[in-house]
Amino acid sequence: MFLIDLFVAGGVVMYPLLGFSILAIALIIERCIFWSKVNRQQRRVVRDVLTAYQMGSDTVLPKLKHNSDLPIARIFMEALEMDYAPPQAFHNFLEGAIQAELPLLRRFNTIFDTIVAAAPLLGLLGTVTGLIRSFANLDLGSVGQEGTARVTGGISEALVSTATGLIVALLVLLFSNTFRGFYRRQLALIQEYTNQLEALHFCRYQEGRTGSPIEVSQ
Repeated sequence: MFLIDLFVAGGVVMYPLLGFSILAIALIIERCIFWSKVNRQQRRVVRDVLTAYQMGSDTVLPKLKHNSDLPIARIFMEALEMDYAPPQAFHNFLEGAIQAELPLLRRFNTIFDTIVAAAPLLGLLGTVTGLIRSFANLDLGSVGQEGTARVTGGISEALVSTATGLIVALLVLLFSNTFRGFYRRQLALIQEYTNQLEALHFCRYQEGRTGSPIEVSQ
């Protein structure tokens, strides 16, 4: 009941703030599941795939398809479809695959930024409307409890809406910055893993041309 009373006291701006909160919670849960899966499985999958690729195993593509929910697996899978290409062309295919995955890694960032910017403004709007209501109900010649209740109701609307807008913005900002940190770290890892794949591809390409094996240490 306390939360319901606060919601009612916050005025009309509490409805869009509630919508922002529900949307933010749903997207945060989705991003937490996504990054948890990536951080938990990716290193093992990449290690197995690079080892199999170095040995020329035919299990590389099936292993990648089995883990196609990982961005790095989709990047490798798209690049290895052009395994016969020269090193520079192979590099270009890898770069194209990486660029195709970036929107997924940055998914919902624009929505998070919108909520972070809009929630405090909605709270400020609630402050203004609450103060307007308070001044509109202010009657200096009235000493009754009814007039006082109308004035304090407007002040409550101003304070509750402001606090709610700030809380929503701060929580979303915290998670948004966390996801941006995961994104930057993922970019560095993708660069490291694709460099290793390029080195192995170069050795296989040279071996195919010269007929002599070339060893590469990862």
